[in-house]
Amino acid sequence: MKITDSNQIATYYKALVNKDERFVGIFFVGVKTTSIFCIANCRARKPKLENVVFYSTFKEALNEGFRPCKICKPTQNANQAPKEIEKAIELVKVNPKEKISDYCLKENGISAKVVRQWFKKHYGMTFHAYQRLYRINTAFQELKQGKPTTQTAFEMGYESLSGFGYTFKKTMGKSPMSSKEKATILMSRLTTPLGAMFVCATEKGICLLEFSDRKMLETEFADLQKRQNAVILTGENRHITQAKKELEEYFEGKRTNFEVALDPVGTDFQKSVWEGLHQIEYGKTRSYQEQSEHLGNPKAIRAIASANGMNKISIIIPCHRVIGKDGKLTGYGGGLERKKWLLLHENKYNPNKENQKEPSLF
Repeated sequence: MKITDSNQIATYYKALVNKDERFVGIFFVGVKTTSIFCIANCRARKPKLENVVFYSTFKEALNEGFRPCKICKPTQNANQAPKEIEKAIELVKVNPKEKISDYCLKENGISAKVVRQWFKKHYGMTFHAYQRLYRINTAFQELKQGKPTTQTAFEMGYESLSGFGYTFKKTMGKSPMSSKEKATILMSRLTTPLGAMFVCATEKGICLLEFSDRKMLETEFADLQKRQNAVILTGENRHITQAKKELEEYFEGKRTNFEVALDPVGTDFQKSVWEGLHQIEYGKTRSYQEQSEHLGNPKAIRAIASANGMNKISIIIPCHRVIGKDGKLTGYGGGLERKKWLLLHENKYNPNKENQKEPSLF
């Protein structure tokens, strides 16, 4: 949202002038005189206070007509964890069985307030909730390896089995004993020029790739766990590593096709629709009508459009390449501004551009 509180504006402007990295990703500042927006540590010349407006997300700045600064690259760099946040995360990883208190953060030169704000904004949870999840994830992996529940509970710092069992069930959906038979879905976070994304993978391949601010993201996570009889844990496997590399190449304009293995979760009809999306070439678009005709079901436009909307693997399964019959952009889970950006990006780097008509929506 647009920041209107005068005290908050004063704090943010001071951080902007001082290039305070602790505020990177906390606010975005639009400069009225240039129509660009930046992040806190931008190296560009600082505007006057009366010429700036602050937003809590870069999407709001984009929607207000501001363009990303070419110096600080706000849509990409704002989503990278600042050094202070990385240090806090490292404390959790090094001490997975201990609670990192606000006092502990302070002792390590970390602002608890900044950590709380960053986690709430970028993970949708508090830092302490993140810690609990990490501890339970660690406990789950130990239980899967055959470690006794009692030993695991007390090593994790719980004073009673009932307390451990309650927290475990609330997080995983099942008791420690029942969860041993569950599969595992690994989840990691990555930054892109369009914002942070979450990527999930099973042993077979990528099963989710979504922007972190996508609506109903938690519902998608819950659906994945239910359909796969699995739990989502923070981590990375070969599929996630490959996906990150290929996405980096895609955003650099060096890759037009993805090769990473996929493991989409959906009905047979949905999977057939998603397979059809793969057949829309890089740099090209197709209307919903054309897509339904291509799939041999010209009267199922609404059903096919609905299946497009249920796609959990954005970009790699290119649902952004489907547009309205009149050439206008239509619904996209990541937001129409991102859809437009992706199509412009692919049009720019399309190797067959000379032989292709310029898309009407541009």
